[in-house]
Amino acid sequence: MTRSAPQSSGRRLEDRIAWAVRNVDGVVAIGVALVIGLLEVLGSKIDPNIASGAILLVLAALVYGSLTERRRRVADIRTATEGTSRAIEDLAMVRTLSGAEVGLAHERARRNTARWVFKGGTGTYLRAVTLPQCVEEAKRQRRSLSMKIDILNPADDRVCTAYARFRRTFGHRHEVGAFPEWTTERTRKESYATVLAAAWHRQRLDTLEIDVHLSSVAPTLRFDLSDSCLIITQDDPRRVSLCVERDRPLYDYYVTELHQSREQAVKLDLREATPLSEEPTVDEVRRLFDRLDLPLPASFTDPDVGDIIDRALHAENPYRG
Repeated sequence: MTRSAPQSSGRRLEDRIAWAVRNVDGVVAIGVALVIGLLEVLGSKIDPNIASGAILLVLAALVYGSLTERRRRVADIRTATEGTSRAIEDLAMVRTLSGAEVGLAHERARRNTARWVFKGGTGTYLRAVTLPQCVEEAKRQRRSLSMKIDILNPADDRVCTAYARFRRTFGHRHEVGAFPEWTTERTRKESYATVLAAAWHRQRLDTLEIDVHLSSVAPTLRFDLSDSCLIITQDDPRRVSLCVERDRPLYDYYVTELHQSREQAVKLDLREATPLSEEPTVDEVRRLFDRLDLPLPASFTDPDVGDIIDRALHAENPYRG
């Protein structure tokens, strides 16, 4: 208790000194004015030159204080402006896309990229458009290509059923008449088809490094990440999509997020894949999935396997005009 009083007194003295230093102009003006005023009150005769000098000194101190305050205000305005600029810049991290802009953004993202990371449901658009076009671009430019694909595990009935129910409930009706309704069986076939497409393309491009990860969590969004940007879409093309450029912090955040998601999924070793023909046969495909430790359901007939082959290598763009 005996030490706290001196310490608090010392802090108060330091605060007063600091205040006086910050407001030295005002202190000088008040001090001079008080001295001159007291002398006048006490009847002391003051030389007119001294009085004039004192007045000028007070005015100078006031002018100095005004200029200092103005500088402080300018600095405050500049700081506030910089903060606003940063806020606007952060908002600009995400660009909205709609309609044809989504397809154009994907097209730009595929140009000159050496990697592609996908996370979504069954990878229908990836299989129909992104994968073959990225492979063709890599062949044309004679460069390597790294692709990481994170889709639903077709062997997990629970997650396939949940995803099919989600697509039926919230999906866009654009597929009616062109594509069958989303069911558990269709979901499984679509995922199997993406695995088959990945293995097939890998065997036809030596510089293609492609990994497939199977997740037991049904996603509601799709993530497509290239060297230049990240595109986030939904199954309904009428809804607004998002684009994040590579030089934005959010891009790096999602690189980590997508990596962590793959770490929690089952990774297939496509190096163990059996050879596939230009037009794979039913037997080849059955052997492939057995070799990958992802056997096709016993209920899948040869026509079912043929359907998977067709979805893998002749998929239609589900969002074509």
